[in-house]
Amino acid sequence: MSVATDSVPIMSEIAVAVRPGTIADVDGIVACSSALFVEDAGARDPALNVNWPEEHGRARFVDALGDPERLVMVAEDGDRIVGHLTGSLSGPTAMRPVTVATLGSMYVQPSYRSQGIGARLVEEFRTWARQQGARYAGVTAYASNEAAVRFYRTNGFAVQSTVLETVL
Repeated sequence: MSVATDSVPIMSEIAVAVRPGTIADVDGIVACSSALFVEDAGARDPALNVNWPEEHGRARFVDALGDPERLVMVAEDGDRIVGHLTGSLSGPTAMRPVTVATLGSMYVQPSYRSQGIGARLVEEFRTWARQQGARYAGVTAYASNEAAVRFYRTNGFAVQSTVLETVL
């Protein structure tokens, strides 16, 4: 074990378990989601409610845990949730006649990054998506979050479309 500069112990990649989330994990998932909103969207999207995870996340995650078309994964170090990933399925539709898996959100606490945990979460998502019959998988990242875009590219995602917005 090594020690991070902020005195939070960092366990080796092997010690962090990546597994499906449970009801017992909801507080940790909400905490991770809250950190994601503040760190990522809060810095990039002035229209986003950064309090959403605290106000609505618990109900959303509990619902997701009971829905076979949604995925909730956690990264756990001992009894502490240090990361999460959510995913969902859509389709097929008349316009796009295939099932698509969407990686909705992913977060790994800063002191646990660069240990392969995010890649493990993404691989579990991809495995789940294939098992559900999805033909494609997608994820959205803020264009200004270069680290996230680079991470997703490294993990097999490629730009398919671009969304342009303006403040009115």
